[in-house]
Amino acid sequence: MVAIPVLLSLSNLATVNTTSSIICTAGQCLQGYSNTSIGVTISVPGSPPALLLPGQYTSTTDPQLLHNLLTSSSATLSPSPGFKSSAQSLTLPLNIAQEPGLSIYSDPLYSGQPAFTSIPSAPIPANSSTPLTLHSLALSSNLYIAVTSTASNTSRLIIWDSIPDTAQLPSSAPLPLTLLSLESSACSPPCASSGICTASGTCACAPGFTGPSCETCQAGFFGPGCAKCPSGCTKCDDGPTGSGRCLDTTPANTCNCLNGVCNADGSCTCTTGFTTASNGTACSQCAPGFFLTSNGDCSSASDFILLFCQIGCTSCTDGTGVCTTCKSGFTPDANDRTKCNPPPSITSSGTTCPPGAFSDGTNCTPCSSSCKTCTGGTSNDCVECASGTYLFNGACVSADANGVCAGSALIADNNKLECDSCGAKCTSCKIPNFSSISTVNQLQCTGCIPGFFLSNGKCVESCPSGTFVSPQDNLTCTACDSSCSTCAGSSTFCLTCASNQLASSGKCVPTCPSNTFSSSGSCLPCHADCTTCSGASFTQCSSCPSSRPVLTNGRCLPTCSKTQFFDPTSSSCLPCDASCSSCAGSGPSQCLACSAPNTVLRAGACVPAQCHQSTTVIPGLGACLSELVSVPSSTDPSAAPLPSVSGIDTPTAVSAPRRPLAWWEILLMTLGCAFIFVVVLWLWRRRARKQRAQRTTQFAQQRRLDPVGWRWRLIRFGEKLFGHRASRRERQPAAYNHNNHNDKQQHRPTISDPIGLRVEGETMRLANMRAAEEARDARDMDKLLANYEYPRGEVRVQHHHHHHHLHNQHERQTSLSSTSTLSAPSLYSQVTGNPRRAPVPKEPVKSSSTTKRDITSRFSTSTIDDYYLNDAPTKLDSKAGSKNPFWR
Repeated sequence: MVAIPVLLSLSNLATVNTTSSIICTAGQCLQGYSNTSIGVTISVPGSPPALLLPGQYTSTTDPQLLHNLLTSSSATLSPSPGFKSSAQSLTLPLNIAQEPGLSIYSDPLYSGQPAFTSIPSAPIPANSSTPLTLHSLALSSNLYIAVTSTASNTSRLIIWDSIPDTAQLPSSAPLPLTLLSLESSACSPPCASSGICTASGTCACAPGFTGPSCETCQAGFFGPGCAKCPSGCTKCDDGPTGSGRCLDTTPANTCNCLNGVCNADGSCTCTTGFTTASNGTACSQCAPGFFLTSNGDCSSASDFILLFCQIGCTSCTDGTGVCTTCKSGFTPDANDRTKCNPPPSITSSGTTCPPGAFSDGTNCTPCSSSCKTCTGGTSNDCVECASGTYLFNGACVSADANGVCAGSALIADNNKLECDSCGAKCTSCKIPNFSSISTVNQLQCTGCIPGFFLSNGKCVESCPSGTFVSPQDNLTCTACDSSCSTCAGSSTFCLTCASNQLASSGKCVPTCPSNTFSSSGSCLPCHADCTTCSGASFTQCSSCPSSRPVLTNGRCLPTCSKTQFFDPTSSSCLPCDASCSSCAGSGPSQCLACSAPNTVLRAGACVPAQCHQSTTVIPGLGACLSELVSVPSSTDPSAAPLPSVSGIDTPTAVSAPRRPLAWWEILLMTLGCAFIFVVVLWLWRRRARKQRAQRTTQFAQQRRLDPVGWRWRLIRFGEKLFGHRASRRERQPAAYNHNNHNDKQQHRPTISDPIGLRVEGETMRLANMRAAEEARDARDMDKLLANYEYPRGEVRVQHHHHHHHLHNQHERQTSLSSTSTLSAPSLYSQVTGNPRRAPVPKEPVKSSSTTKRDITSRFSTSTIDDYYLNDAPTKLDSKAGSKNPFWR
């Protein structure tokens, strides 16, 4: 029986609490009068204590009063029964939860005297029960209890949830309650009846049981209840279907004795003819004077063929008996290799002594009366013994009526006239009705080494079919009764029967009784979970007992799922009403707990909760917070006012400290910012390149600098498609073609013409654009210079040797050279006669570190002269200049 604390009567119920109490849930506290005793009480010096109901509490949980209590360094916790583990330390978040088990309370709404019991370590016996005196109960999650009525055990109810008031259970509930079982539902698959599911999800087995679900017996236990085999029995008929009959009482061979008997001190006594081998294994090698026969015995003679070490031979070969060593004075026989001949007995005069006499040197002297032939006058000098005696350790001894040599456990051999061993597995033997004509093949074992049984004079490893080991000596194989084909324990306890009958509990019956099944001619018991079955497994049930009524996939289970109930009429599980989280039957009035969070149980039905003080239904308890606390009305003049408690209605105001960033967070942010910067930079440059390419294209189209036809585009497409480098083609700048249309025939570009060759590909496009722009600027200068007259004369121009300039360009250069005075003395110098100390405003400040072309003014004479008189730009390197927009 499981030890469950029980309130035997209601005479010790607590009286109504007249002291103000504070009861809190996670999010609300209520002050009033209450006897509720479920949860953990938190206390802080200088503040009123508060009872924390089950739930999770953090530093930000409302109200402010609760926050102050939880974060106080001097707070202490006092648990009620079943909440000890929740009050071990005040670390946030604080999880208030009942330990795996059952709490009962003498009053409704979890008030009054509490008692708690945890999940038992072993299953409650099927015939035991515990009466419960309670008005409310609390269950841990994933636990259920099976209860029945104290007055009648016919009805069985499964409770999954906490019940704040047993008076609100359905009318069909078996009141008052009696506990049948308490266990967890966390095990998958469910435990067998011989195990109980623990909170960790594993099955705890009863003594003698084993397996993941405690479904089978340990070794040495038998029957549906896994009872222990009889004491002193080395091997029995064990297992769930075993009979428990002892099959072997021989003690285990603990001394590693192969052909012998282990003694109490751990030593080994070898069977005659055996000794310890060179590898240390006891009784595994033939002793001197013995050889190994074909049946594994160490003998001086085979059981059926005379393979023995003959007289005078101290050692011989295994299997053949060929003598390898003769006794002192003996010589190998020339005709029979298994024999050693004794030395001839000859006197000093050369006379050979007859059989029965030996030479004392001068005369022949008779042998001892026990000797047939001898080498001396004593009985220890016999070579062959007289009739009726047998050689044993050099002496001739007699044999009894069973052929056992006197003073030994050896058997007399009439062929060798010696005492020989009984065999490897025999500790003793006999030859019934022994006489001078008896042979060794009539030998019968009378004792066997451990692990062997005596059957028809032989030592065998197991008794033959139709026999059993006699319980009297646990050695002899005894025949079964004629009604049994096989038996155990006694001749009449049948394991299998003759005449097509079935063995059931040792008896032969025509059909198997209830709670058994037929297997190999026997009626074996069903598993303990089953009432009827088709096999020995706990998954082969055909019908179930009342303690495990649910038949599912061949298994008998104690209960349906939480949202179902067992219908005995259909013997199946049916769903509960949608308003119920668990129920006792069908319909909305059979609820044991409610599924909706805003409903409570009233007479088996789930109705909307009417909570006061702005409270709600407490999860897991099924009652309003206002039901647990009695708050006096402010309009009641007789009610004493409650003491003021600060922070009980104030929301928690907590400024959560900023958590410093971890190193990996800083690293991720840095990498993210760098990535974004790189992406933005790349997009900006890509956009700038596209805009520059578009402006260049528009400019070229407006100036007609790059007239490219569809033929050239088709060629370039083919070059890109097949991976060829861009082809080299000569193209004239548009300005050149336009200004020199009349001279086109006279100045066609040729290979020797430097002007035609320097225009090439994409690189020359920009050069053409620059030339066009400067040509436009030159025309503007012509107009500007035509409006001025300069008194200082002309500015000389150096004529270059490049004869390839066009004629109209040469004329313009000469005209400009003769009229340009931009580099002549300024008006200030002409009036004063003094040169200026600063550069002319029209000219930029010149620097010696730069080239003349880089520092000259755009409108200076030097610039104009340099443009018109110097050579055109030479052919640019294909690797220099801007990239071809065609490839972007």
